[in-house]
Amino acid sequence: MGDYSFFGLLRHAFAGHAEWPRAWRDPPLKPHYDVVVVGAGGHGLAAAYYLAARHGIRNVLVLDKGWIGGGNTGRNTVTIRANYLREPSIRFHAEGLRMWRELSGALGFNVMFSERGQLDLIQTWAKLRDVKRRRSTMALAGVPFDILTPAQARARVPILAPEGPTRLPILAATWHPTAGVARHDAVAWGYARAADALGVDIVQNCEVRAIRRAGGRVTGVETARGFVAAGKVGLAVSAHAGVLAASADLRLPIETVPLQAFVSEPLKPMLSCIVNCPGQVYLSQTDKGELAIGGGSDPVPSYVQRGDFATIERVVTALLEIFPVLARVRLLRQWTGAIDLCHDTSPILSKTPVEGLYLDVGWGSGGFKAIPAGGAAFARLIANDAPDDAILPFALSRFESGRPLYETAGASNRD
Repeated sequence: MGDYSFFGLLRHAFAGHAEWPRAWRDPPLKPHYDVVVVGAGGHGLAAAYYLAARHGIRNVLVLDKGWIGGGNTGRNTVTIRANYLREPSIRFHAEGLRMWRELSGALGFNVMFSERGQLDLIQTWAKLRDVKRRRSTMALAGVPFDILTPAQARARVPILAPEGPTRLPILAATWHPTAGVARHDAVAWGYARAADALGVDIVQNCEVRAIRRAGGRVTGVETARGFVAAGKVGLAVSAHAGVLAASADLRLPIETVPLQAFVSEPLKPMLSCIVNCPGQVYLSQTDKGELAIGGGSDPVPSYVQRGDFATIERVVTALLEIFPVLARVRLLRQWTGAIDLCHDTSPILSKTPVEGLYLDVGWGSGGFKAIPAGGAAFARLIANDAPDDAILPFALSRFESGRPLYETAGASNRD
């Protein structure tokens, strides 16, 4: 390991990082692996790590067309929560929250998880009925969740708009105290370092162009550097999951839409929790003082990763209705991710009709929060070739059997 003290970092800087140790290897492709995971984002890296650490499967390759964490793992507002509507979703993400609290110790790398709590503002009577139902389901799952009055919400977040005439008044609010945030690049690096230390090969800048199958079984993947044979292939990609699955003659019930986010100039500490106005805007303040701001996904399916002024205007308008004190704050930058959405806004964690092909896709805007629990569940699925009770509701077969898991608490344009 390198010298990470102040003077050690200073010495490396003046030396042009010539002696800087690699955080993970840059291995050559082997002709065959037991498991190939497509996607070196949070879910793919986590699945590879848990395959090696918990299941003893170390002949694993993780492939990505870009760099580690360069997709949606690095293009989000890092909200971590479990305040969902359906009991399977609540229990799954509650387990995820437990794993987040222990993740830095498990990986030996600080992912900067911070439990801050989330305040959801309720501005329609329909949403108020929805959260009353959600409170009961959250109680059954044993996850803390309270409904607050507008006065209690303003006491918790004093910079909210004062009571008075407005287009959508605050009728109530909900409080989810165990919600939090983490550092997205630290999560990717922590899993990559830990997986590499266990012998997992991670190859960046190597696009997977197709999944190959012989009859009803997967045989490997066709990459920009040639064919790689594999006994099992796991898809943990966003935006292009449907395209890659189609190369194996598998059609997924997924559409891809852009989702934008913004960052403000740094401000003094003013917001200690995450604030969400469902379907309109959500924000939190980073350790550097910036406001990380997001809204609903774009209404038109697209694979592009660039924003538009109409969405910026819509989100900022909602933001200023709730926080008029921010009217003179400047936005510094904007970015866009391309997210995969199933029509029931729940993910797919599942085997497929193609033997040896597994899916960890369709997370919409909720993929980051599900990294530890999703990666661990995906590793169990691949290792055991069978789903466990926690992920049975997220099976691909639910669309064929007519048992979709409609999740109205997922952050998307469907809220």
